[in-house]
Amino acid sequence: MTHLWVRAEERPNEERVGITPEGVADLLAAGMTVTVEDSPVRAIPIDGYRATGARIAPAGSWRQAPEDAIIFGLKELPEDGTPLPHRHIMFGHAYKGQPAGRELLKRFKAGGGTLYDLEYLTDESGRRVAAFGYWAGYAGAAISTMCWIAEAEGGVCGPVATYPNAEALRDTIAAALDRIDSHRPSAIIIGAKGRVGTGAGDFCDQMGLEVTRWDIDETAHGGPFPEILQHDIFLNCILATPGVPVFVPAEAKTAPRTLRVIGDIACDPTSEFSPIKVYDRVTDWAAPALRVHDDPPLDVMAIDNLPSLLPVESAQDYAGQLLPSLKTLDALDEGVWGRAKTIFDKHIATV
Repeated sequence: MTHLWVRAEERPNEERVGITPEGVADLLAAGMTVTVEDSPVRAIPIDGYRATGARIAPAGSWRQAPEDAIIFGLKELPEDGTPLPHRHIMFGHAYKGQPAGRELLKRFKAGGGTLYDLEYLTDESGRRVAAFGYWAGYAGAAISTMCWIAEAEGGVCGPVATYPNAEALRDTIAAALDRIDSHRPSAIIIGAKGRVGTGAGDFCDQMGLEVTRWDIDETAHGGPFPEILQHDIFLNCILATPGVPVFVPAEAKTAPRTLRVIGDIACDPTSEFSPIKVYDRVTDWAAPALRVHDDPPLDVMAIDNLPSLLPVESAQDYAGQLLPSLKTLDALDEGVWGRAKTIFDKHIATV
């Protein structure tokens, strides 16, 4: 019998979850065993999961779970170097040369476990079956706008926290924009037709920002892209993959520019394929903006768990997309899971 163990997220500022109580009920009805760890921070309360009849376990107890359990979380595990004997479903960030990802693969090799990376769950056409992209784009555009507002008021963006819903987020930023006498910022979005870019564009439209939307046709010539420097905010919604051109070279910091904020929503600065060369580390909720140049200022927003700014909406959206695949966990060698395992096998062989 398939046993899905939903772990509590251990990363700070992570309140999302990949399955709702309704989804758990569906898996139980299909004959699966489901254990859900309690969590003091999860945006969806444990009572709903308990009501389904799922087993409830203490946070962090996945480490002692039966070895045949499939451990399901979203963000990375604590980097403690311990071997990983279980099968894990999560975003591993391990296949693009990231140093932390390499260490994660070593832990799987040491323990004999398997990573089913959520980023690489794809259908037969290669399209991801579930993604947080829309809400990543939406939240990323929102925080990038906060960074621009802070600059306009002579400072650097301060800490951010979760919002109960998108309306509350919009109201907060609209009020801040109304305080500023100057123009509302212009934004250019690269990857505007994708899930991430659509979310970013929707937020900008709702805030009344002037938006330039670019996609593959506009970037096919490979650069340079001086138009990026002619906007107040640049929102990168393109994943770092081989062949992606450089959108912002290192020399952009000192070049003549209107650009004041880069929102690297795709956020993969340690990858050699990163299209933004003015920074080398992620930012976080405590310090969302990394100032990479002072005069004129240039800030980079590169938070890598953006959808958790709106944890309920993003979790419900993602869980709905992923549930059909979770229902096929009893056939791990086939379909989306089989394809993800093939990718894992390819990369673990290099460790």
